[in-house]
Amino acid sequence: MLKVLDNEVTKEEQAEGPTLDELAREGARRMLMKALTVEIAQYVDDHAEARDEQGRRLVVRNGQAQARKVTCGAGTLEVRAPRVNDKRVEADGQRQRFTSRILPPYMRRSPTVAEVLPILYLRGLSTGDFREALPVLLGEDAAGLSATTIARLTAVWDEEYRRFRQRDLTDRDYVYVWVDGVHFNIRLEDDRLCTLVLIGARPDGTKELVALEDGYRESTDSWADVLRDLRHRGMRAPVVAGGDGALGFWAAVRDVWPETQAQRDWCHKLANVLDKLPKRLQPKAKRAVREIMYAATREQAEQQLDDFVADDEAKYPKATACLADDREPLLTFFALPAEHWIHVRTTNVIESPFATVRLRQRVTKGAGSRTKGLLMAYKLLEMAQHRWRRLNSAHRLPLVRAGGRFVDGVQQERDKEGAEQDRKEAA
Repeated sequence: MLKVLDNEVTKEEQAEGPTLDELAREGARRMLMKALTVEIAQYVDDHAEARDEQGRRLVVRNGQAQARKVTCGAGTLEVRAPRVNDKRVEADGQRQRFTSRILPPYMRRSPTVAEVLPILYLRGLSTGDFREALPVLLGEDAAGLSATTIARLTAVWDEEYRRFRQRDLTDRDYVYVWVDGVHFNIRLEDDRLCTLVLIGARPDGTKELVALEDGYRESTDSWADVLRDLRHRGMRAPVVAGGDGALGFWAAVRDVWPETQAQRDWCHKLANVLDKLPKRLQPKAKRAVREIMYAATREQAEQQLDDFVADDEAKYPKATACLADDREPLLTFFALPAEHWIHVRTTNVIESPFATVRLRQRVTKGAGSRTKGLLMAYKLLEMAQHRWRRLNSAHRLPLVRAGGRFVDGVQQERDKEGAEQDRKEAA
């Protein structure tokens, strides 16, 4: 141990003594051994009454097992776990066997470390970097942690992705969906990967990855294939779908789910409008478009949209037409609960989690193949969805699914005819 004199440690003594990491690993090893000893003692005490015909105990301590290396958050520890000799025999003639809950047989790394490996890889650490990075993090004897381990993990992820694409959707319901096409470079191919993404909001307000497929330039045919497959697996038509106006999705959804309402993404629309104006006018136009987007009522939004068109139509017809031509799908959200407007006006639910996917693609200079690109995107989104924010006022989602009427975000009472119909159905 380090010698302390007047609350100070000399440089020579510090150089000769153990490092902070070594102290942490030794402390962790001792704590683990103590926990294992207590676990064994408790097991032996719990079965103290189990005795043979001569009155001897059937459950006793039996020395220690051979040393083995276990990797945990503190590093790689060498442990000799205590053993138990359990002579009790079950009804089927098999001997009872003690199994430690803390350190099960054949465990070589903690579940936490096993979870960290794919996260490090997916966040941008390439397989070749593991040989250098892991010994620094977990000690020189980090067992079973290598590029080969990651290669085996990707094979497991491939099977998970296959099951995801084939899962039954008859028990799932998505009131809102957001769609987008996200492009990535493929290192070994000239064409970029176009990933078609669909995320849905369930009646309880949780968001969930619904589909992630390889498309062809966001074409109508590619989207139609995705939607038909979802319908074939039992997915109901969503009430509202949100996305960019440039997608081939809109023609596809009219064919597959004609009852689904369209909500155009305001962020994409704003960017498209500004792109058609000179820079000196863009700040003013941005404020005007955002006022329409955040209007309190549909009537107010339409009036502001008309004013925008009247002011600039003569000089900048392309900019005003870009906004006016999509008037109806841009204002769909006014017929939904006001608490949901913040969620449905844009496709940020897709843009935000895909920032991590893009980071991974940049670090690795693009995926090696289209299949690997899809697999990485799927796994990152699958991990991220557990942290996605629930929709505000989720209790209103079943009302939206049931066809509840909302005007400017406020629920409207049903007319007498509708109320009478509800009474008859209940009877």
